[in-house]
Amino acid sequence: MHRPSMAHRSSVSMIVIDYPWTKTKEDVAAFYNVEESKGLSEERVKRDLERYGYNELPAEEGKPLWKLILEQFDDLLVKILLAAATISFVLALFEEHKEEDSLVAAFVEPLVILLILIANATVGVWQERNAESAIEALKEYEPEIAKVVRQNRPGQIQRIKARELVPGDVVEVAVGDKVPADIRITTIYSTTIRIDQSLLTGESVSVIKHTDPIPDPRAVNQDKRNILFSGTNIAAGKCRGVVIGTGLNTEIGKIRSEMAETEEEKTPLQQKLDEFGEQLSKVISVICVAVWAINIGHFNDPVHGGSWLRGAVYYFKIAVALGLFIYLVHQISSHL
Repeated sequence: MHRPSMAHRSSVSMIVIDYPWTKTKEDVAAFYNVEESKGLSEERVKRDLERYGYNELPAEEGKPLWKLILEQFDDLLVKILLAAATISFVLALFEEHKEEDSLVAAFVEPLVILLILIANATVGVWQERNAESAIEALKEYEPEIAKVVRQNRPGQIQRIKARELVPGDVVEVAVGDKVPADIRITTIYSTTIRIDQSLLTGESVSVIKHTDPIPDPRAVNQDKRNILFSGTNIAAGKCRGVVIGTGLNTEIGKIRSEMAETEEEKTPLQQKLDEFGEQLSKVISVICVAVWAINIGHFNDPVHGGSWLRGAVYYFKIAVALGLFIYLVHQISSHL
């Protein structure tokens, strides 16, 4: 039964009832063309599964590790420092060393640069993995089994895979159960029905639910006392209701989508920091080249043993050290 004034299509073409908490239980059942005592037909369930997909959150397709690592080095300043470490290493190989200690000391700088860049990449990869793990962890709140009423067995409770629920299914839950979808409560069989919905709302105690309409269309989740949210737990009581949302069209599904979008789309602050980092990289590059170029006349100074190469290496290291210091300050501030 289709009522354009009460419904809209979601991003996955699922027809959902607008503001179901404001409607009477009779209106909700009529919208989905379902009788609480009979449930949906197998034909309709099959059709809706093909149309809307399964009642589950999609798995997070994380980036491969090699790609995450490469992304950490996709920065102008990082590339400059890598080049500096490589040049320092090559120069250390060809520089004359009278003592073994001086040979070891010559390789310290490129190794330190590499270690710092590796540490920075490790932190970046760890942060990316944590974000992906947080999204994937939401799937742990999905129950495997749901109890439904369907027309092939009128009046009987059937246990099915929760992923096979569709909008309009009549679902029954009792104490200890995990809610398998977003449900508009239609009948309460116990004195009260209490729900632990701290997962969504952060409420420290279980809340009492009822079947009466809530007139405010702008009600927040805490105030939707006639709605059971997917992934929450039945703390006490027993009730029955009509499924109004499955998969990504549940409240927990919306959280999952928002987390994924947050991961892909950078905030204005992050964009500003990226722009600042790019500008900073260019400035540092100019400073490093300038420091080295200004001191070209001092490459043959006696303090360097009269060797032009030693003088060049010495001032090159000073320029790199300056760039490395500014880079560290920027990276530490961006990770805080």
